[in-house]
Amino acid sequence: MKIISWNVRGLGKSQTTRRLRNYLRDVNPSVIFLIETKLDCSKMSKLRKFCGFTNGIDVSARGRSGGLSLGWKGNFNVTLRSFSNRHIDVLFTEDTYGFCWRCTGFYGAPEEKNREESWNLLRQLNDTADLPWLVLGDFNELLFATEKSGGRLRNQRQMDSFARVLNDCSLEDVGYSGPWFTWEKGKFEDTNIRERLDRGVGNPAWWNLFPHFNLSHMPHSFSDHCPLLLNTDSRQRTPNLVSHFRFEASWLLEDSCEDEVRQLWEFSSGSVPSRLQQLSQGLEMWFKRIRKEKKITMDELRRRLS
Repeated sequence: MKIISWNVRGLGKSQTTRRLRNYLRDVNPSVIFLIETKLDCSKMSKLRKFCGFTNGIDVSARGRSGGLSLGWKGNFNVTLRSFSNRHIDVLFTEDTYGFCWRCTGFYGAPEEKNREESWNLLRQLNDTADLPWLVLGDFNELLFATEKSGGRLRNQRQMDSFARVLNDCSLEDVGYSGPWFTWEKGKFEDTNIRERLDRGVGNPAWWNLFPHFNLSHMPHSFSDHCPLLLNTDSRQRTPNLVSHFRFEASWLLEDSCEDEVRQLWEFSSGSVPSRLQQLSQGLEMWFKRIRKEKKITMDELRRRLS
């Protein structure tokens, strides 16, 4: 199973909606958890279905902030346990193997003064049932000072509070591959700030259930957060996003090429080699989508001519 978790920072614009649909079509996850949709339930439900996820649970934004959506497709059953403006908690039952595990999409309070309220919610969600449990999302907090670059130092007390709640709930950071940070603002060196605000944490039962999982920080072309892609079995074939890169001159003939390069570079993070890798991965995905759309158009023209 592949799960995408992403703070999309608003889905009101049609261009953003199309980019999201194209991105999800390329990655082809079974489950999506979207944060900060900034939409009400009705609009989010239509958008989710537009992206290919007919089944889902949506939580309306409050004013111009917030909004959550969990969508799914595939051979498994989903049971809703609870939801709020900060979380969606479900049980997944795999049809193939029959085992059951718990997944919570989580959105920590952006305001420091409300952070402890988020940690208390996580403690409330923790229960005595020894089900495999994964919590995935934007926690809006760091565990270590090294998870931040630029700006003022993170308050150690804040990080200790986050570490304490994870320990109380027997949740451990699952790690990642890809760029170091998941959020960035400021395009100039003296104002640039990057942080690892998004992550996955799991209890021992979840680690034992999925010993071959992998979580990746993915390239993207919108939002100031990067998507998290969790694959519960990394031995399964996934889209080849890290193949040997070769820039094709024909790409320059595409009207959208320049904008795509600019946006991918602006939203990349890390060292120059890391940003170049993210750029190459994003361009590979972009061109595969262009090629697929052209093939569909050609097939339609041939059908009409015949």
